Amino acid sequence: METPDFTVSFEVSNSPAAVFQAITNFRGWWSDQIEGSTDQLNETFFYHYKDVHLCKIKLIESIPDKRLVYLVIDNEFNFIEDKTEWINTQLIFDISTINGKTKVKFTHKGLVPEYECFEVCQDAWTSYILGSLQSLITTGTGKPNPKEGGLNEELVEKWGLPAK
Repeated sequence: METPDFTVSFEVSNSPAAVFQAITNFRGWWSDQIEGSTDQLNETFFYHYKDVHLCKIKLIESIPDKRLVYLVIDNEFNFIEDKTEWINTQLIFDISTINGKTKVKFTHKGLVPEYECFEVCQDAWTSYILGSLQSLITTGTGKPNPKEGGLNEELVEKWGLPAK
């Protein structure tokens, strides 16, 4: 049965170990505005983009070169009515090998079409996963939000969000 959770995947020539390492480097593909450890089991990190999005995330499962699961333990959006929509959702990264390629499957379990933020969040995750994370894996350089609070250019243009 199909789940309504947001899911996206891609394949690369890089090894599962290289993919795993890149995924845990959230500063390299999501945002420079991250405080805390993103690669240690049971540790939490804090992400924020100005006052638009704040969240606290905990790594709850780590199977080297195969799977990472992060739990959103606190969240606040300033652009929707229910500012806490992501709380208790999970960011799941499954890594597998198919025909000599490494497949990355990202699922935001709990991010469903009924959520007010679904369309914006779906576009943002697509940009970060298929754009920035895939670029970090294949070229060594991602496209994270810069530390000074700017936002990924594609998202600023698409959603008319405030750039720094």
